[in-house]
Amino acid sequence: MNKTLKKLPACLLLAAAFLSFETKAAEIRIISDEETEQFLADVIKPLFKAANIPFNRNNVFIVEDNSLNAFVADGNRLFIHTGTIIRADSVNELSGVIAHETGHIMGGHILRQKLKAQDMNEVALVSAILAGAGAALSGRGDVAMAVMLGGQSSALNHYTGYRTSEERSADEAANKLLNATHQSPLGILQFMKKISQDNMLNGRVEIPYFRTHPITTERIAFFEQKAKSSPYSAQSPYDEEFLMIKAKLKSYLLPPDQVLQEYPLTRKDIPAQYAQATALFKLLKFDEALRMIDNLIAKEPQNPFFYELKGQILLETGKINGAKQNFAKAYNLLPNSYLMQLNYAQAILEDNPSKEDAKKAVDLINRSLLISPKAFSWMLLAKAYGIIGDMAWANYASAEYSFRIGALDIALNQIKSAQNNNLSKQLKLKCEDLEQRIKDIKNNS
Repeated sequence: MNKTLKKLPACLLLAAAFLSFETKAAEIRIISDEETEQFLADVIKPLFKAANIPFNRNNVFIVEDNSLNAFVADGNRLFIHTGTIIRADSVNELSGVIAHETGHIMGGHILRQKLKAQDMNEVALVSAILAGAGAALSGRGDVAMAVMLGGQSSALNHYTGYRTSEERSADEAANKLLNATHQSPLGILQFMKKISQDNMLNGRVEIPYFRTHPITTERIAFFEQKAKSSPYSAQSPYDEEFLMIKAKLKSYLLPPDQVLQEYPLTRKDIPAQYAQATALFKLLKFDEALRMIDNLIAKEPQNPFFYELKGQILLETGKINGAKQNFAKAYNLLPNSYLMQLNYAQAILEDNPSKEDAKKAVDLINRSLLISPKAFSWMLLAKAYGIIGDMAWANYASAEYSFRIGALDIALNQIKSAQNNNLSKQLKLKCEDLEQRIKDIKNNS
């Protein structure tokens, strides 16, 4: 899946808490944020453990989309819309959504959908199914499919009936997983009611024909019965943390005036001030934003994300040394975070670094690549090696970056540039491996 860096406004540069990527093939935007990813990992891991599914944080993706949705794809990849996170009223709601998607993984529904699509031998439908990237909790692919297939209603009805049984199966699995992790199904019930309300507000009339999911009222009735009989609480030990996550996402993704309406400056609680600081930053009120962040740091001096936000503002206002100091504090508090490593490395590289400083950045970036091999990391690494003067490694890192954004021919030229140097055995093997990966893609395209 090719990824290209998405151009961000000044208030969301790539040094920031958020890294944003656009996936052209699927037309979705993925954002990365350490705080949100850690929180989601805490919510997901117990459910995956109960389902006997290995957890890999790199397979959890946050989709920048305001709709109520989540879906799974090949390789146990889980995609969660920001709208689902923001509009969930509790961790229990979010956990219920994730439990449902985990049920799809348990049932092997992704592979089975592909096989079913192949059996139908309908190119347009296959494209629609694969573009959906799996089973969505609240997806509405029915109308689009009907338009695409025209008279192929029999085939579509056969497929959607199959999907209906999968959704029921995933709901049943979700209930079992929630019970296994001592969580109430009340949250997913409340979330289903949100979906139903959204459908009515958007003029969607649910009928048994041409649908990819069971009628929402049926699912509501199922979870109402399960919630009544559940002995478990809808409260979560992560409820307070969730308030911070929602405040952060809203402050980055919503217009600042709207954020300040929900979190007015008269509010002095920490989640509200967290949102206010970013909103003021986006309104270019940098001094006010920094005072707000300093107040937060005074309240929670061991919170790495406050230093991260302060470093971001300082970096984007040209105060590079101060940014580097704050990113260093965030990194020292959370040294195993690949995003903290990248933030600190980028600040070093922006501060007219010496070769020794650049070598420190190389170490930080290489450590981040071991955790999460992002395209942006390779771009930073190329810059760092260039400052050191090691053009062989700089060209190789550039080739890795080009490969990840889909510029295969450019990547091949960069490999050749690297190979024009006297390569170590390690780098020679890396160049040959990357070259082979590119050739494999070209041969299969």
